[in-house]
Amino acid sequence: MAHIKLPEFEDMTPAIQEKAKPILEKTGKLGEIFKLLAIDEKVYFATDEMIQKYLLDETYLSYDIKEAIALLISIENGCKMCVDVHKGIAKMLGLSDERIEQILQGVDSINTSDEEKALLNFCIKASKKDNYKILKEEIDALKEMGFSDKEIIEAVSITGYFNYINTLSNVFALS
Repeated sequence: MAHIKLPEFEDMTPAIQEKAKPILEKTGKLGEIFKLLAIDEKVYFATDEMIQKYLLDETYLSYDIKEAIALLISIENGCKMCVDVHKGIAKMLGLSDERIEQILQGVDSINTSDEEKALLNFCIKASKKDNYKILKEEIDALKEMGFSDKEIIEAVSITGYFNYINTLSNVFALS
C-alpha cells in the first residue's frame, strides 16, 4: 500500500484526466505511479515529457537499449514496480522473453556486443551515488567504441530518469 493517498480519476485535474482517459479505456486502470504523479500537474507533465522524449519517441538509441537501461537501473535501485512495468513494455516493443531474461540476469548475461555491454555498464556506474568519479577517459572510451555524444547523453539522461522515477516509486512504496 502506498505511503501517500493517491488520487482517483475524479480527483485529478481536467488536463491530467485527458491523459488518463486513453489509459483507462485501454487497460481499465491507472497505475500507482500515474496516480502519484497526478497529485501535482507540474510534476505530471514534466515527467510525461521525459517519458515521451526519452523512451517513446524514436531517438539515437534503439528501444532495445533504452529498455535494457530501464530494467538494469530499476534493478540496481531495487524498484520492483519499475522492473515489472518495463518487462511488459520491453515485450510490447518486441524484445523476446529470452532477451528480457538475459537483461534481468545482468549485463554479463546479455548476448550482445562488447560495445553495448560497455554502454550499459557505464549507465549502471552513472546511476550510482559516486557518479562524480566518472572520468573523461571513460566517456572517451565509449566514443572510441563508436558511440556519439548524443547517444551517450541520451543513455545518461535515461539513467537519470530511472533514478528519478525509481526514487518516487520506492519512497512512496508503490506497487
